[in-house]
Amino acid sequence: MQPSAAVLSMSALAHEGRLAIFRLLVQAGPEGLAAGDIARATGMLPNTLSTNLNILSGAALIASRREGRSIIYTAAYDQMRDLLAFLMEDCCAGRPEVCAPLRTVAAATCANDIGVC
Repeated sequence: MQPSAAVLSMSALAHEGRLAIFRLLVQAGPEGLAAGDIARATGMLPNTLSTNLNILSGAALIASRREGRSIIYTAAYDQMRDLLAFLMEDCCAGRPEVCAPLRTVAAATCANDIGVC
């Protein structure tokens, strides 16, 4: 991942509402959520939600697809993994114990049925 893409992703996530949307979509798995479900879960007004979804989409952190009359949003897991890998690239400085707790968290978190970790 290029530093400029990492900055764009982190900038998009550096907002409480957008972070909440992204985390909600990560939890939803590959099936995603309809915009209305996201609005209800976050309590966002439609215009605020639309703006936040556009910013996350512009940072390639989410994707959307149309299903009938609904637009379904999903987390872009590949982009999320690339961002996390970019942030961890230079971790540890030859000291694996520094990053070991992150492996434990990832293993526990990713032991789920959605198959995206």
